[in-house]
Amino acid sequence: MPSASALPERRVVLDLAFDPERLNRERASCGGRLHYIALAAEPVSTMGSGTKVDTGSAMHGMQRIELGEGATLDLLIGDPEQMLGEVAARINHFILPAGTPASRLLGRMAAPHATLQAEDADDEKRRALRAAGFSWEEEQEGPWLHARYTSQRPQPPAVPPPSKRAVVIGAGLAGAAACERLCARGWQVTLVERHEAPAQEASGNRAGIFMPLLSKDDNIPTRLARAAFLYALRRWQALGGLGTAIDGAQCGVLQLARDAEHAVLQKVLADQWRYPPEFVQWLDAEAASSKLGSATPYGAWLFPQGGWATPASICAAMLAGCGSKLQRRFHAEAVRLERHGEEWQVLAADGSVIAQAPDIVIANGAGAMELPQTAPLPLYTMRGQVTHLSEGEFPTLPLVVCREAYMTPPVDGIVSVGATYDTDRDAALRAASQQENLQRAEEILGQERIAAQRATEPPLQGRVGFRCMAPDRLPLVGTLPDYSAVGKPERPRDVQRHPGLHCLLGYASRGLIWAPLAAELLVSQLEGEPLPLEASLAAALDPARFLLKNRRRTVADAP
Repeated sequence: MPSASALPERRVVLDLAFDPERLNRERASCGGRLHYIALAAEPVSTMGSGTKVDTGSAMHGMQRIELGEGATLDLLIGDPEQMLGEVAARINHFILPAGTPASRLLGRMAAPHATLQAEDADDEKRRALRAAGFSWEEEQEGPWLHARYTSQRPQPPAVPPPSKRAVVIGAGLAGAAACERLCARGWQVTLVERHEAPAQEASGNRAGIFMPLLSKDDNIPTRLARAAFLYALRRWQALGGLGTAIDGAQCGVLQLARDAEHAVLQKVLADQWRYPPEFVQWLDAEAASSKLGSATPYGAWLFPQGGWATPASICAAMLAGCGSKLQRRFHAEAVRLERHGEEWQVLAADGSVIAQAPDIVIANGAGAMELPQTAPLPLYTMRGQVTHLSEGEFPTLPLVVCREAYMTPPVDGIVSVGATYDTDRDAALRAASQQENLQRAEEILGQERIAAQRATEPPLQGRVGFRCMAPDRLPLVGTLPDYSAVGKPERPRDVQRHPGLHCLLGYASRGLIWAPLAAELLVSQLEGEPLPLEASLAAALDPARFLLKNRRRTVADAP
């Protein structure tokens, strides 16, 4: 098999009205090195003959679907003109079926010498294409107009060729996903971890839960969580699947309404957005009680594709997928990063060089708060204590249940209940936190059901982890801003960055679903590939957003 560098350049196609047969023809013509971006006004239920891929739960927004043999589909569902403005890619070939717009955005996205085919192009569409920078021979037969991008307008700077060598700091979910996505693109990666094994800190819980978010206005956190949730399900399947290569189960998640008002809101949202039933269902009090196994006075959302997974097993599966392209350096703590020439060096406390490469990915959670280049970021930690109960001490649940707390089915005979949100840094288990978890469980399941299962107070057992968080509760994904740089930037593109220094941080309580998509986003940026998220959502994760926000606040406060 040829190396990644020996393969032909990937062809990026934008189809303004998705047709699976056109996708199949493009795949056949370019030998699999295809990135196909397609717009669809409504969810797609079938991919057509010859394309074996599941688009289940396709809904508004972008989904990245790996088709195999080097081919990728980005499916954007929503208003086509709005979605067109969300495409972050350089396009080699455009397909404009009948009825699709000839926007000026096409010229802004066109790679040099890009080609275009437009069906039934009337005079208005032809004028728009000329204004966008396309030209063609006047005499053409058939319903399709074939054109080429010939504009001489200045092009945005090209992404420099990737170094293909990186060091990843941190072997939790964020770091393991970064290793897997980099190695999948042919990079040589060195993983640096201060502990003796992966997933020893925030990613070390026995069972984490995975589920999407819902909101009335389908806001940015909701859209991001939906994209991350669906992408994670696909990546886990590609790594061998839950229950096989990964310890976990899609047993469903029941999110109980907090009160009568919240129950009404849950039903309104389910009706308003018309989500597919495999994504979410609203259950009334009777149906929710039946799922729960005890009475609950209000309704609930049921996320059938949600469930639980052991983070360490996901880390192991991702690292195993790296093969020989990954070198592991455990018991090695990065305390300082220094740039020498075109490379960064990762230094230990004694000044020795642990590893070096042109690109560094900082993915060590709370540990990033100690590194000089990431210390200015407004990161903080929240202590989370999870309580472990033996199967005989707690009611057995058939699915994950959550409200003010979450409870899992037994995992190797142990039920996880949690987790607290504390502001201190006490790493020891404490009785007060366990009592808080148990009290919340009683409020959800009922004191009688808990008491019938347990005759005595359970021993103090569980685990304490520290979530790394940002003020807006969104991850930080991208190249790090240089806080020491002189200047007053107002836009992300004006921010001076540390060359070759990137971060995957701030996953809060959603590292399970955030890790795969955030890593894919970062590696797509490094490779100059189309982004796996709408442009506005990718911008919401830029680690420079806080620097720019402070800059705007300073300007607003100036006399």
